[in-house]
Amino acid sequence: MVMKNGKQSSQPEKGSSRILSLTVLFIALCGFSFYLGGIFCSERDKIEAKDVTSTTTKVVASPKEPTVSPLQVKSVSFPECGSEFQDYTPCTDPKRWKRYGVHRLSFLERHCPPVYEKNECLIPPPDGYKPPIRWPKSREQCWYKNVPYDWINKQKSNQHWLKKEGDKFHFPGGGTMFPRGVSHYVDQMQDLIPEMKDGTVRTAIDTGCGVASWGGDLLDRGILSLSLAPRDNHEAQVQFALERGIPAILGIISTQRLPFPSNAFDMAHCSRCLIPWTEFGGIYLLEIHRIVRPGGFWVLSGPPVNYNRRWRGWNTTMEEQKSDYDKLQSLLTSMCFKKYAQKDDIAVWQKLSDKSCYDKIAKNMEAYPPKCDDSIEPDSAWYTPLRPCVVAPTPRVKKSGLGSIPKWPERLNVAPGRIFDVHGGSAAGLKHDDGKWKNRVKHYKKVLPVLGTDKIRNVMDMNTVYGGFAAALVKDPVWVMNVVSSYSANTLPVVFDRGLIGTYHDWCEAFSTYPRTYDLLHLDSLFTLESQRCEMKYVLLEMDRILRPSGYVIIRESSYFMDAITTLAKGMRWSCRREETEYAVESEKILVCQKKLWFSSNQTS
Repeated sequence: MVMKNGKQSSQPEKGSSRILSLTVLFIALCGFSFYLGGIFCSERDKIEAKDVTSTTTKVVASPKEPTVSPLQVKSVSFPECGSEFQDYTPCTDPKRWKRYGVHRLSFLERHCPPVYEKNECLIPPPDGYKPPIRWPKSREQCWYKNVPYDWINKQKSNQHWLKKEGDKFHFPGGGTMFPRGVSHYVDQMQDLIPEMKDGTVRTAIDTGCGVASWGGDLLDRGILSLSLAPRDNHEAQVQFALERGIPAILGIISTQRLPFPSNAFDMAHCSRCLIPWTEFGGIYLLEIHRIVRPGGFWVLSGPPVNYNRRWRGWNTTMEEQKSDYDKLQSLLTSMCFKKYAQKDDIAVWQKLSDKSCYDKIAKNMEAYPPKCDDSIEPDSAWYTPLRPCVVAPTPRVKKSGLGSIPKWPERLNVAPGRIFDVHGGSAAGLKHDDGKWKNRVKHYKKVLPVLGTDKIRNVMDMNTVYGGFAAALVKDPVWVMNVVSSYSANTLPVVFDRGLIGTYHDWCEAFSTYPRTYDLLHLDSLFTLESQRCEMKYVLLEMDRILRPSGYVIIRESSYFMDAITTLAKGMRWSCRREETEYAVESEKILVCQKKLWFSSNQTS
């Protein structure tokens, strides 16, 4: 051995023995660490869902095979929330608005409470609450005590949004821009857009929806509209819509993208929705451009459309309104929208699918808005900031453009081109998924006979893939909100391309809706896939919040979770029964529950 000074070492044996000792010690430590790791992993296998998945979903076990010990939780009885919580929306809570900025009304966006501020109590219904009027009568009327708010009735009485008569609200179909009724308004719109009549237009979004009369009228015309409004001083727009049985969700175009994929809706609509479309560089219009598919339509009624006749009633001048209209037209042209039609108070623009328009934007370095680069996925829409740029359709998206995809209802069963953007996605996979859900829904109707009747209207599939559950229910008197986890594969574009509606969501947070807004919640393997991220009790408490009293839950889960879910459900006053799946396998079970109608101990029923 040679030392640093170049001299020969006089103790070679001592150095060698030292290395040998260190080697033995290192091996011993590694062995001990491996032993501790084995103990830790064996214990972890008992509580983590990821390991259960490999046991329960990849292997179909027979009843005689050994199974993993089920997860157990302590019995619990959740207390009642105070009556002031009866319309509690955790992530859009007016009591917390002062914590956030007013820039572009960003305080109205989602701001969810941290874990230490989450409520672990059951939200009571209003005093005198009754099971909602059944569809389709609910479209025209609802119980006043279920949504006991007079603000809209008083402030909008001259516009005939709704009218209180006795113990009910009635919805005559009026609105700011359709004084002759919503049906007459939609008739005018169909004259301008013939594609609304033949199944070309299937999905729509209504921004600033009022009480959703526009969306309600479209349902009879084969168009499924999702109504959008923030929780604001109109008190309960979205709550009224859902009480009527019309699809709706809380939301606002402010600083974050809406929770939908790009190129999703066939049509977007704004009837004097008070969104300042030309302000902030047109960034709100850019979001509309992102979510409307190529060939799709944007419809605007209200200022500044028909300014030469209407300006006197808008507390402005004709010159100002003309300037606003010219600015709007210029912005839309720069975003590759073209003027499609206009008559009286309704103007229609169409999103171009022509590549040359977007290429022109890319080549012009001074163009505003510029073409988006590829740094943010166009479908990234969960807490993703709005971007002041144009999302150009890709070649595959162009194949999903309006006019390129089949008309409704054929498009429901045709594999969209965007299914191949999903890892492992294929036309055969979609066909298999649909067949599976047809069998499952047939079985569900045996264990829950009210499914498919007028007792269930508002339905949510909490963890969908391709919308197979909704597709299997398409002939029933229901609509389905398809929820795709923000942590799972991006399958929501496929859902929209099939002519269904849905949203991205993270179930570790509260959903963007009011309490008591769904008749049926369907959950398939959500705890198996995501229980490692958040506590099961918070997901179940959120389900209880958004479920109507006397509403139902179908939970399809690994047998591993069933005991724990049943225990927590009992603590929420649900009545549950365990059922076999259609294949009666030991590894998976179905839990069918019903939420009881109860009133706060501080109220009288």
